[in-house]
Amino acid sequence: MHDFCFTIPYGLILVCGGVIGYASKGSTASLAGGAGTGFALILAGYLSLQAFHKRKNSYFALILETACAAMLTWVMGQRYMQTSKIMPAGVVAGISALMTGFYLYKIARGGNHFPPKTE
Repeated sequence: MHDFCFTIPYGLILVCGGVIGYASKGSTASLAGGAGTGFALILAGYLSLQAFHKRKNSYFALILETACAAMLTWVMGQRYMQTSKIMPAGVVAGISALMTGFYLYKIARGGNHFPPKTE
């Protein structure tokens, strides 16, 4: 599976969560954290998709995706430890931890693999 297939929807979910958090509670931290991280992930997914079209790997995108997901895992994990509320902190921390593992796997395996061209 290619990383942009998960990264772009993951980023969109984070942007929506940040906007919903801001709209419902007026939390600028939710807006900055969710939308900021979400847009960074969408950008990384787009860079990875463009590299895929050229049959190359974007290691910058992989590192950006990994850093965003790891940071979000830590921040939301801390938030979950403070509040003990599974929604939304625990869920976001769990999904982010899963995505961090996926990105680390992609880096360890050398990025996206391309099938040989058939003629």
